[in-house]
Amino acid sequence: MSVTALAAGCTSVLGGEPAAGVTLEKPGPAGVVPAGLERFYGQQLGWGSCEAYATSDTDRKLYTDKSTRLDCARLVVPLDYAKPEGKTITLGLLRRKATDAGRRIGSLLVNPGGPGASGMEAAASLASAVANNDLGKQFDLVGFDPRGIGASEPAVRCLTDQERDAQRIDDIEDSSPSGVAKDEERLKDYANKCAQRTSTEMLANVGTRDVVKDLDVMRSALGDKKLTYLGFSYGTFIGSVYAEQFPANVRAMILDGAVDPSQNSVDASVAQAAGFQKAFDQFAAWCAKRQDCALGSDPSKAVQAYRDLVLPLIKNPVDTGDGRKLSYGDATTATIQALYTEDLWETLNSGLVQLKRQIGLTLMTMADLYDGRGQDGKYTNVQDAFTAIQCVDNPRQTDQAALLEATRRSTAAAPFLDNGQPVPSEAPGDACTYWPVPNTSQPHLPKADGLPRTLVVSTTNDPATPYQAGVNLAKALGGFLLTYQSTQHTAFLQGNDCIDQVGVQYLVGLQLPSADPRCSP
Repeated sequence: MSVTALAAGCTSVLGGEPAAGVTLEKPGPAGVVPAGLERFYGQQLGWGSCEAYATSDTDRKLYTDKSTRLDCARLVVPLDYAKPEGKTITLGLLRRKATDAGRRIGSLLVNPGGPGASGMEAAASLASAVANNDLGKQFDLVGFDPRGIGASEPAVRCLTDQERDAQRIDDIEDSSPSGVAKDEERLKDYANKCAQRTSTEMLANVGTRDVVKDLDVMRSALGDKKLTYLGFSYGTFIGSVYAEQFPANVRAMILDGAVDPSQNSVDASVAQAAGFQKAFDQFAAWCAKRQDCALGSDPSKAVQAYRDLVLPLIKNPVDTGDGRKLSYGDATTATIQALYTEDLWETLNSGLVQLKRQIGLTLMTMADLYDGRGQDGKYTNVQDAFTAIQCVDNPRQTDQAALLEATRRSTAAAPFLDNGQPVPSEAPGDACTYWPVPNTSQPHLPKADGLPRTLVVSTTNDPATPYQAGVNLAKALGGFLLTYQSTQHTAFLQGNDCIDQVGVQYLVGLQLPSADPRCSP
């Protein structure tokens, strides 16, 4: 659907009669309302069934679970905030209402990161975690799909399901001049398809600069004078940018698994590579104690044992048992997916044991989970949206020396991901190198004068967002740092009583400890 067609079809959300089964609510506008945006900040929301908002197998199960009592709505926002009278787009919202209406504080807005992940799905997943604590009693838990993502319309789309399947099996691990040229052509083709299938106007306005403006519209339309926010991973970047743009509009903010907003994309990728290597080493040490460890009993030899297993896939993908083939890229994607949490280490070892027998089913299943592929072969737009947002949030890197140095540094930081290819004489860059629109943000530490005390949660062995990033963000925002001594990505509302107690007390009563607290499993 085009942006223009969408704008014409959504005007009724701002007013009019509700459809069957839809309840209209208009608690806003609340708090500060920027001039020219009154109709958005005070818009009427139509809440109803969430079933039509599902964009994945997981969504369909979560959104139709009647025990969680969820409802959904669409929020209308300008496509371009510089032209508020122009085209509009819509964002999907999912809500679990507070169960103690008499003590209701407001809405707790949630985003799980990515960028590209669904906040609606995240809120539905967290519904049971808040059901029996004060968060569920005193807050409406509200998840949102940022512009271009999930149920929000129009969605960022670059590849068809068939094209993405083909791209995954056509794995380019070749640093020869011809391999680099082929990779460059693929990246250019991808960027062109994003522009054609999404529109350059949408791509130009899909970044975090605009997401935080949407978040402020959401705050007001939901009836909250101040924002209470919970952001995980990239969601912490949304939080820090919001804090900088709207510091006086913040009530409370937990930022868990922090992205360092001052890091450029190269330094961030190298730091992340080092984080995943550290998690891999810990997985290898855990695995070595098992009789069935696919990597053997000596953790010091685990990197080579892993590479011996996966490198042959570059030339010889293996069958998965369902008519598909596991590529080298799929195997490493599956490994990275498993390293996000110790809960998946058992599955990773099983997949590697299978690979020894030339079976790729378990690893392919984990790679599908990461890439957003359902059992029906359809993909969510998580990977396309990830690329689109990263490309407008960061300056493009075209300097050949810097690109080659980034390759060297990343390989050195994560030797388990070394594909065995020599460093090329020329690097193709990534999709952002050929992106059709300019970036709208620059890496920098946020300056948020007047911001209330925030709570940053950082895990010591977080593979995806290294611990130091949380230290840096807490310092920049003048907030508290909650340290979790564990190996996983993010921690709040994931079953640790120490973490949850600190977080819930803060969000509900604005109570913070006298010093930066530490928790362990």
